[in-house]
Amino acid sequence: MRTSRIKFVVLFLVAAFVFLFGTTGLLDQAPEAFLGSSAQQGWQSVVSTILSPVKIILIGPLLPFINFLHQDPDTPPPFFLIGFAFYWTFLALAIHYLLSKMRHQQVKG
Repeated sequence: MRTSRIKFVVLFLVAAFVFLFGTTGLLDQAPEAFLGSSAQQGWQSVVSTILSPVKIILIGPLLPFINFLHQDPDTPPPFFLIGFAFYWTFLALAIHYLLSKMRHQQVKG
């Protein structure tokens, strides 16, 4: 099944935001935290540890951006969301490109 680039990027952005808010809300975890903490319950710590590689890819490169924006205590939340969306759009485009190259090689070969 072929997915257009725009549809893939939109689905990726929606999934990434759901993942971010899910790990923040359900797992009681700060957005910049990667592993479980002692404040979490046992199952929350285990799930946080399992999801940490995904979180490292989605949020890891944005840590300097997050730390820079946290210097001002009155930073409006849209700046964080815009930064996440900007990075995730480029990440989604790169993933879509790699998947389309792989699909093209399978069809060709």
